[in-house]
Amino acid sequence: MKWSVWLTCAALVATPVPAGGEAPGEPPRRTLAVTIDDLPAPPAGVVSNEPAALAAMTAKLLAALAEHRVPAVGFVNEGKLFASGESAAGVAARTAVLRQWIDAGLELGNHTYSHRSLNRLPLEEFEADVLRGEPVTRSLLAEKGRTLRYFRHPFLQVGLELPKRRAFEKFLAEKGYTIAPVTIDNDEYVFAFVYADALRRGDQAFAGRVAAAYLDYMDQVFGFVEELSHRVVGREIAQVLLIHANALNADHFGALADRMEKRGYRYATLDETLRDPAYTLPDDYVGAWGISWLHHWEVTAGKPRSPSPDPPAWIQQAYDALPR
Repeated sequence: MKWSVWLTCAALVATPVPAGGEAPGEPPRRTLAVTIDDLPAPPAGVVSNEPAALAAMTAKLLAALAEHRVPAVGFVNEGKLFASGESAAGVAARTAVLRQWIDAGLELGNHTYSHRSLNRLPLEEFEADVLRGEPVTRSLLAEKGRTLRYFRHPFLQVGLELPKRRAFEKFLAEKGYTIAPVTIDNDEYVFAFVYADALRRGDQAFAGRVAAAYLDYMDQVFGFVEELSHRVVGREIAQVLLIHANALNADHFGALADRMEKRGYRYATLDETLRDPAYTLPDDYVGAWGISWLHHWEVTAGKPRSPSPDPPAWIQQAYDALPR
């Protein structure tokens, strides 16, 4: 798409979403959807992958979401239900973790079965992984009279070639899926690995330092995204935050929510958030990096990708030192 045409499209959405008059000194009124990936839990970033521990961690995270009235969407890798050598009872216990989300009134989406990348798999194999990743989630939602609506790309990788990206998007549309974009991407997972390792070692003091650094880092990310939104779209859009189901967020989502609310964010459903016209902007991004949709639009406009904030050096060093 030509740059002049993109500018015209951007101008069409440059009028701010009505927010109401905030008093002097109050933060702007902002909107955000919270999405949480890698359910029932990521392979790391948790203290234990035992079903009972996952259930307790999930209960703590869901309690924090409920306290702040966050209508989150959790994205499921159904392959995580079937750990190697897992008994039928173990599979049932992990499936019960997903039921915790649904019983809390939250929505679940498809994050593929095995969390592999569209960049690395042939299209047909990746599509098969999507279909393999839906039967349990679809069945659980159906018990509540709900449907499986959303898909999230693993690693946010949308393909290396535009024809492949477009073919996959067509496949998703035919299967009734809406893509769940991300505008607030971040390196939360780095903190989560280090935090969980500290808890496993019983080092509560270090875990506390990691959590405090995480909250400060996320504040930097929010500020960066708010400014980037103005530069790319001409206004602050309704944002989509990506975090993960891990011990760090189970223990500290309440404090993270306090930070978001202090910045003026209210929580919206993903459906409401995607009604923002920004999500119809031209998007031709393909590449090795899984990046935010704000960066998609920035690159599509012919601009260099703005660098996102990095974790503190001591956090990155601690992460790099962890065994793989």
